[in-house]
Amino acid sequence: MQISANDRIQVALIGAGGMGSADARSAISVPGVSLVAVADLYDGRLQRAKETWGAQLFTTRDYREILNRKDIDAVIIATPDHWHSKITIDAINAGKDVYCEKPMVRTIEEGHGVIAAQRKSGRIVQVGSQYASSLIFQKAHDMLAAGAIGKLNMVEAALDRNTAIGAWQYSVPPDASEQTIDWDRFLGQAPKVPFDPLRFFRWRNYRDYGTGVAGDLFVHLMTGLHFATGAIGPKRVYATGGLRFWNDGRDVPDIMLATMDYPDFNFALRVNFVSSVVGESFAFRFVGTEGVMMAGFNGLTVSRHPREIEPGYAIDTFAKATQEQFLTNYREKFPVSRPVADAMRPSLDERYAPPAGHNPHREHHVNFFTAVRSRKPFFEDAIFGLRAAGPALLTNSSYYDRRICNWNADTMQSS
Repeated sequence: MQISANDRIQVALIGAGGMGSADARSAISVPGVSLVAVADLYDGRLQRAKETWGAQLFTTRDYREILNRKDIDAVIIATPDHWHSKITIDAINAGKDVYCEKPMVRTIEEGHGVIAAQRKSGRIVQVGSQYASSLIFQKAHDMLAAGAIGKLNMVEAALDRNTAIGAWQYSVPPDASEQTIDWDRFLGQAPKVPFDPLRFFRWRNYRDYGTGVAGDLFVHLMTGLHFATGAIGPKRVYATGGLRFWNDGRDVPDIMLATMDYPDFNFALRVNFVSSVVGESFAFRFVGTEGVMMAGFNGLTVSRHPREIEPGYAIDTFAKATQEQFLTNYREKFPVSRPVADAMRPSLDERYAPPAGHNPHREHHVNFFTAVRSRKPFFEDAIFGLRAAGPALLTNSSYYDRRICNWNADTMQSS
């Protein structure tokens, strides 16, 4: 693919941790995209960025220096959650297009601010929940729309882990100190506490900076659900769970379960950081009136089970005369018919695997930069982002407040 000099996109990364660095690698794999600057609050990551992408790379602790540069077209925001909305809005106001990691915001109120900023500016904003670019969920959407399993009535989804890194026990470098880390800038508007490298490098473990299971993983499941079904949100949310194993000082649960009432179906979510799986286990189960569809990392399976035409009967406890009368009435309505060949249906499951090499992470960046060039936003914009993040964040409210939460998917407000 040939890209003209005028069509090149220069991007900056704000937050060069594990996810941010992976985003940067995916971004520069897209033809015509160059990484020119990186911001992070730990000096070691800035040094590593230069080692990885070249000494010419501009690096800074202050993301505002990046936003002030006229040669930067777009930014990738992969900071802790409590900085997402602030940096996103600042970037929009600086005329940058934004790819922001999920969850788009830490609070529902912040989401409305991001939506307002995007609408006012016309900038491209795309949330980094890559399920929105997965061909598996595209296939699930197409199959559901075609009525492959009849009328959808329930969806179950799980994303379990059984590793220390999967449970956010991220490595802490031996040189972590107040000299190598900008602690005050990291805290931002969060409560002021003494320097603690665990809070900096394992920020997902703390409510002051992260959103726990809800913002890290439930929001992925919400994104997949909304993409596949076309739904925009539930009416009610309830969650439970607990801190069962990773008692390392964190104040968020390592097991969380939630149920959500959508207008036409029910949704059950689960994340377990102390499961028996090896690595990470992910699965969606769509249940309809005529079958079940399973979606996972490796593809999608449809098992059809057409409903019986006859309702059947259980009349053994009726008096004999009543049984006879019942059968007479029943056979008038459902006469015995001779079997025909057309009544036979395939008994095997239908299996669909994504094409070899399909990478939703990279495709998500392809979709972002396509939107940057065309000025036609990808569907996972700020509104989609809040409709996925809002109910997910409500699971935290439900868990900590021990209550059922109501959600208005049209206004994106809770009660």
